[in-house]
Amino acid sequence: MVVYIDDIIIYSETWEDHLQYKDRVLSKFTPINLNFSHKKCHSGQEELLALGHKVSGVSLAIDQSKVAEVLQKPVPRNIKEMQSFLGFASYYRNHIKQERRDAYEKIKYELTNAPVLILSDFELPFKLYIDGACSQGLGEALHQRQIVDGEPREGVICYISRQVINLEARYGTTHTECLCLVWALEKLHYYLEGAVFELYTD
Repeated sequence: MVVYIDDIIIYSETWEDHLQYKDRVLSKFTPINLNFSHKKCHSGQEELLALGHKVSGVSLAIDQSKVAEVLQKPVPRNIKEMQSFLGFASYYRNHIKQERRDAYEKIKYELTNAPVLILSDFELPFKLYIDGACSQGLGEALHQRQIVDGEPREGVICYISRQVINLEARYGTTHTECLCLVWALEKLHYYLEGAVFELYTD
């Protein structure tokens, strides 16, 4: 038997043992008039959900409803949201493969080798590159070709990205690209509103 706060899990190798263990547990609570909710009691289960995990006699998996919640969340926008995500990842850290942990090192590398962004010139046209993938997310880059030291050079003004959410994940390729464009126009309106720009999409 395993007890965690107000959760009790009774496990056994045989059905006969299970019934015997259950009777023992119930006999301890009857004298003190402790009641159980029938809706929350499950008997004879081969697997169950407990503490964010799907538990069986041979395996321990992450509760897929918890995974679905994370997939629907956007990229963290503040400290509180980042702390929430890190807490979730830490709770399930034993399920994360080493190569996934390498993503942390990749983030550090990207930060220490981040490209230098250029300042926008509203007298010149912009270039908007968009790429949307229904299974991954939306990504955009705003470029501009400027004269630097007497030579024309194209530089990056900013990058923006986000995950697809809810029904967006069901969009086809064309609809996802259109969504990507609409979102880019909304997020980058202070650059593109009333401006001339070229659109690049695959």
